[in-house]
Amino acid sequence: MFKRIVWIGVTVVAATMCTTDAKAQSFGIELMNNVMPASGGMAGASIAKPQDLQSAIYGNPATLTQFRGTQFSLSSAWIEPTYNVTQSADLPAFGVSEFDQSKSDAQGIAAANIGVTQDFTAMGFPITTGLGLMSGAGASGDFRNVPESNGTHVYLSALDIVASAGVDLTDRLSIGSTFVLSSATMDGPFVGITGASSDYALRGGLGVNYQLPVDTTVGMYWKSQVDYTFDNLVRFSVGPALNVSVDRPEILGLGISNTSLMDGKLLLAIDGVYQNYSDTDFFRAIYDDQWSLQCGAQYSYSSRLKMRMGYAFNENPMRGNVADNIGGVSPPGDRDHIRYIQGQLAAITQHRITAGVGVLDVLPGVDLDLFAGGMFKESQTFSTTTASLEGYWVGFGLTWRFCRGS
Repeated sequence: MFKRIVWIGVTVVAATMCTTDAKAQSFGIELMNNVMPASGGMAGASIAKPQDLQSAIYGNPATLTQFRGTQFSLSSAWIEPTYNVTQSADLPAFGVSEFDQSKSDAQGIAAANIGVTQDFTAMGFPITTGLGLMSGAGASGDFRNVPESNGTHVYLSALDIVASAGVDLTDRLSIGSTFVLSSATMDGPFVGITGASSDYALRGGLGVNYQLPVDTTVGMYWKSQVDYTFDNLVRFSVGPALNVSVDRPEILGLGISNTSLMDGKLLLAIDGVYQNYSDTDFFRAIYDDQWSLQCGAQYSYSSRLKMRMGYAFNENPMRGNVADNIGGVSPPGDRDHIRYIQGQLAAITQHRITAGVGVLDVLPGVDLDLFAGGMFKESQTFSTTTASLEGYWVGFGLTWRFCRGS
């Protein structure tokens, strides 16, 4: 039965993640833990004391030791962004004409995350391992319905296959490591003859967690940069097809949680996350480094019902002065073209709120999580291109707990 559940889960995730678009709730292009079953209701806050196993597998691996027995979880979220672009002047170098505010035709999507954990304390080893298929990163916009855009579109989607392990060194201190095999597909964003191209890359990560006095836990993790090369991604009117180098950023996260209030019923968590875009190919041309702050709360109303809410703020990462080369390509129109690309990948939202509930044992050994979130509308102008972005997302998760200690 358990093998059948895992097989069904893998099939569902593989099908839904082929079209993942993370623009609606990501920071920059990284999704992190924003649509995980419990963290999704806490604005992603999960570095020190995650409330779902996907957040531990994909976030701070040292927290895996907080999960006992065998646990399997499947979650999905529907993400609905609204992305509008106005072009206020002609850009003849690459065939774009002026057009009024136009909505991206990119559809809302279903993003899924699946994970399984197994602890080995019954065998005398203070170790918990985790495996997952995760929505990693993404962005999309489609203005091919606007003739003046000359076929403007962009699509980036990354599926991460994750293996993590956490080890209790003492009763208070745990460490962990993560290995990720990432598969990504990109199409666009250059205005030219483009076609989808795929590549894979590796990412490593380390984490640490420490239990302080007064019911306080601190955690920290580091994730390495992810390097892709998309072969023959674009060809302009003159010259051969060109390869484009695209990197996901190095990430550093620090979190703290506390359960000392309301007789331990109230969990408060705050995470700070830093993304190093300045050392990445492609995105360093349009993004600065970015700090994000995620704040979440969970109140245990009863032994079975938990209520969650969260707020997140992030710096606007958009560069004021773009580079004249992006991903190893110098497009026609030079910086005008790159500013236009910046308008298609405008990660400009800074405020978002979330809420969620968790119900234990909706069936024996099965927990249900529900969450929803929204981000406030933001607009920004990049030379002659103005972009606006807002959106919402809703999701659920089911977790099966098996065996000893779960």
